[in-house]
Amino acid sequence: MESTLILGIGNTLLQDEGVGVHVIDYLKESGKLPANVSLLDGGTLSFSLVADIEDADKLIIIDAAELGAAPGTVRCMENEEMDSFIGGMRRSVHEVSLLDLMDMARLTGFLPRQRALLGIQPEVVDWGEQPSARVRAAIPEAAAQVIRLVRKWTTNTGAETQVRAS
Repeated sequence: MESTLILGIGNTLLQDEGVGVHVIDYLKESGKLPANVSLLDGGTLSFSLVADIEDADKLIIIDAAELGAAPGTVRCMENEEMDSFIGGMRRSVHEVSLLDLMDMARLTGFLPRQRALLGIQPEVVDWGEQPSARVRAAIPEAAAQVIRLVRKWTTNTGAETQVRAS
């Protein structure tokens, strides 16, 4: 059975910047994903995540993203659209950029063939442990989009089981 890694990234000390991690927490509590799906809090990214990405057949990354939209807007970009979007990102508040991680996986020949970025438009990126109200309200919708995407990618949509959290 193919594995799917759902990677939430962000700094939870910078309000909306940590939304990817908050969505991972929400998904862990829901238990609505198949057993072949792993949830990982990727924090502020590091090169150590390359191994996790390379081990996955499918990859969904959740992160705050400048979408040029209203705060709390959720946008899903798959495969080449994701690659193009992260290729256009010129700055990152993370230790390494998402583009760096994808390039490393691509260079080693282990870039997941199916991949997506679920971007959520931030409102406030400043000190604070909780997302702004508009971004917090978007967390259930982001989680629902992740679940829909996993189901779309999975040919076997059998009974839901507990999620294996990493």
